[in-house]
Amino acid sequence: MDTETFGYKKLRIWVLARELVIEVHRMTLKALPKFELYEEGAQIRRSIKSVKSNIVEGYGRRRYKPEYIRFLDYAYASTPETIDHLETLNETESLADEPLFSSLHERLLQLSKSIYQFTRSVELHHNENLH
Repeated sequence: MDTETFGYKKLRIWVLARELVIEVHRMTLKALPKFELYEEGAQIRRSIKSVKSNIVEGYGRRRYKPEYIRFLDYAYASTPETIDHLETLNETESLADEPLFSSLHERLLQLSKSIYQFTRSVELHHNENLH
């Protein structure tokens, strides 16, 4: 099956999450001290990947509106977790690249807002009879 046929890849929130998964992963490998690879680096990689994975899993359950919303809520909850890890890296000076921190921070805030708005839209307008 051609992976481009998966509808979740057309979701703006998935596209934003995917971009951030890649950038956060690269940041942890290139901009952090080696000891952080297995500590806060591992935590931030897991939390941002959780955002994307929950968007995908929710989409797979979209026939059932409450299930879809539940997984979108998980994705939403993992976004501030990721922001908290990023802020910790910055505050402890493990992430010393201020422009990189600011860029990732702003994009994570935008992703959080986008997931929230998308979830509200699903709550109000989702067709429960999808097949």
